[in-house]
Amino acid sequence: MHPPSLLRPLLSVTLALAAWPAPAQDVQVTVQPTREKFARSDEVLVRVTLHNRSAAPQFLLKWHTPVEGVQAPLFEVLRDGQPVRYLGIKAKRPAPGPGDYLRLEPGPSLASTVELSALYEMNVTGPYQLRYRTASGNLFAASGIRPVAGALASSQVGIWIDARLPRGATAPARQVAAGAGLEFSKCSNAQQEQLAAAVDAGKAMTVDAHNYLAAGSAGAQYGARYGTWFGAPDAGRAATVNTNFTAIRDAFETKPLKIDCGCNENYFAYVYPAQPYTVYVCKAFWSAPLTGTDSRGGTLLHELSHFDVVAATDDHVYGQQGAAELARSDPARAVNNADSHEYFGENTPAQN
Repeated sequence: MHPPSLLRPLLSVTLALAAWPAPAQDVQVTVQPTREKFARSDEVLVRVTLHNRSAAPQFLLKWHTPVEGVQAPLFEVLRDGQPVRYLGIKAKRPAPGPGDYLRLEPGPSLASTVELSALYEMNVTGPYQLRYRTASGNLFAASGIRPVAGALASSQVGIWIDARLPRGATAPARQVAAGAGLEFSKCSNAQQEQLAAAVDAGKAMTVDAHNYLAAGSAGAQYGARYGTWFGAPDAGRAATVNTNFTAIRDAFETKPLKIDCGCNENYFAYVYPAQPYTVYVCKAFWSAPLTGTDSRGGTLLHELSHFDVVAATDDHVYGQQGAAELARSDPARAVNNADSHEYFGENTPAQN
């Protein structure tokens, strides 16, 4: 069944609460979703536009605008008429100074695109009503210097989301994906879908690697796959690798894995080894393939191996060439190297 059209005609209005002074009436804010209906794998994008209707510049506190990213609950979001949780940050800040205000010139509009599903709990299917709504005792600044109280609100618009959970479901206290123990933080609906697939891929790699090692320990000879990444077979080292993959598999299958999407660094991912089982994924992760060399699935395998309670691996070398050389020159370190475990699990190109 297709949902009815929920996108209401957008009225360019600014509401100033009666208690707030006049400067709020000089700035209007509008919200326009990029579509009426979003799939579970879509980013929930809206366009927020600020417009100065007066003849003079207006000064608006940056923290209450999306121009540098949303860092406060700037939207009112309802699902089936009920408020949904804000998942973003709330920060204690010092009193604002002149540099904290955005100068909004008269005439031209200032528009920003905002992804909402990483900021609000939008993982349940249904109709959502959205509007921009914020107020502060120092929202505006007279002449860019003296703080002035004010409020901004747009008209309400509606969208439909076919989300991870069915309509009518009660959203859990934390965002939990289908599948035991997988949680998300700061991840959009689209990112959650990609991460669920990456977890499945990493788990499949780990199971395959674990089964290979179990066959070897049962009497079959380890082949090129083991030798490439962990060096010449040695009973003690092989037992360590087997123990490591047993623990990595257990982490994938039974532990409360949490993935945080808030990292904007250029690397793949990172963890705090003493703080299982949270993995922080970064920019390079999103451009990686699902499987294969340096993949998303392999990255999660790599990061789980770092936890002290899993395998306590280190990063002695990075990259396939370095890992292969480490296996030849120092197999004792190879069995403690995270990339060696990742490449053994990814097995690309495939070896026996």
